[in-house]
Amino acid sequence: MQLYQHNQIKIYNSITGQKEVFKPINEGYVGMYVCGPTVYSNVHLGNVRTFMSFDVIFRYLKHLGYKVRYVRNITDAGHLENDADVGEDKITKKARLEQIEPMEVVQRYTVDFHNILNTLNFLPPSIEPTATGHIIEQIELIGKIIDNGFAYEVNGSVYFDVHKFDESNEYGKLSRRKLEDLIHNTRTLDGQSDKKNPQDFALWKKAEPEHIMRWPSPWGDGFPGWHLECTAMSTKYLGETFDIHGGGMDLKFPHHECEIAQNEAALGKSPVNYWMHANMLELNGQRMSKSTGNTINPHELLSGNNDKMSKAYSPSVIRFFMAQSSYRSVLDLTDEGLKASEKGYNRLMEALSLLSKLEASKTSSVNINEWLQKCYDAMNDDFNTPILIANLFEAAKIINQVKEGSQTLNEADLNTLKTSINAFVFDVLGLLNESETNAGTDKLAAAVDVLIKLRQEARANKDFALSDKIRDELASAGIQLKDGKDGTTFSVN
Repeated sequence: MQLYQHNQIKIYNSITGQKEVFKPINEGYVGMYVCGPTVYSNVHLGNVRTFMSFDVIFRYLKHLGYKVRYVRNITDAGHLENDADVGEDKITKKARLEQIEPMEVVQRYTVDFHNILNTLNFLPPSIEPTATGHIIEQIELIGKIIDNGFAYEVNGSVYFDVHKFDESNEYGKLSRRKLEDLIHNTRTLDGQSDKKNPQDFALWKKAEPEHIMRWPSPWGDGFPGWHLECTAMSTKYLGETFDIHGGGMDLKFPHHECEIAQNEAALGKSPVNYWMHANMLELNGQRMSKSTGNTINPHELLSGNNDKMSKAYSPSVIRFFMAQSSYRSVLDLTDEGLKASEKGYNRLMEALSLLSKLEASKTSSVNINEWLQKCYDAMNDDFNTPILIANLFEAAKIINQVKEGSQTLNEADLNTLKTSINAFVFDVLGLLNESETNAGTDKLAAAVDVLIKLRQEARANKDFALSDKIRDELASAGIQLKDGKDGTTFSVN
């Protein structure tokens, strides 16, 4: 029997505004789609917080025994400035400013995105599709929406007819906005727009002569609207209706609202059963903003090369800090908060180190199964990582009490505690024991230094065959020696 069969998860569903019991469409299987980055710049720390929230959710679902297909896209075309239907493509603009090809921009920042997530110990998604890799699917989807009467073509561009859609459906149900309110709060079109109404949004945009990223379509050369790719890719890999769709709170309107409209217009059904939204990350009590200088990127936070924090913080400390707040709460990034999380993280790692050395008693004075159930109750309650961490600290206290002799654990309970706390700390929260990692690195450096000295002795004795063998054997193991005027150094490939 899998763990999910006796763990009932409740998820806060953004579209109903309530916690609901999670019932996947197919028992034992979960389809989850999360909107990924637009790769025109280094990944924003606020986006990292969102992706980390869903990384923990992905990890917990897998821990329960679900087979999870996790799809997170890469937007590499069609995302215009200010999320609008007019203006310049973000990637094309970056390419023009740096005088490189748009796909060079995409490659550079996709690599940066992956490097940051790998550093922070993210699990990769099951599928990571790109917008440019699914142009055909997007064109086919537009054709269905046009055929169903919910879109119109003007001068080579295709727009979704929000007013027509709202006559038979409900546009705005996710963000709880009424079309009449949107109309009241929108300026009248100036006569230069091809749209019938200001609320209509682009499904396909005609490419002007200077637009580099362009594809042929039944309506002429152009590129897809930003909202379209997620509908095309989520339905391709997860089906016309799937379990979970996630993203940042800022995507609720208009992006996710438009996704719902596109799916209902093309396929006649709602795309998602559970909508989940992660909240914002602030910096020192204020919204992050490049224009005001109140910003910090992941590289700066990890390296300490910034004027906002007193020191560098490790990947696991950053993960631990973010997990100490609910994904639905605004999280304020501060130096004091990170320092407190660092102390808490170290305390937890010290307890885990101590746990491995504890000896079992004949009886238990602590109910470990009750403690374990509280851990599952926390995560089953809308993935409540702050309560889970509080329970992990309770376990740390028990570990210290057993060491001191004021509490006892029998062999079965001790094994349960070891297995469970390791699963929640490392598998679910995704933390690493960085003291062990650093210790391993130090040992490697010491071992390579011994070999470097032996090689130097061999060269001094003109035993070049041995010298070359040491160098070549290290190289084959991924360790590159570099001889310089200050001696020999090494790097690990």
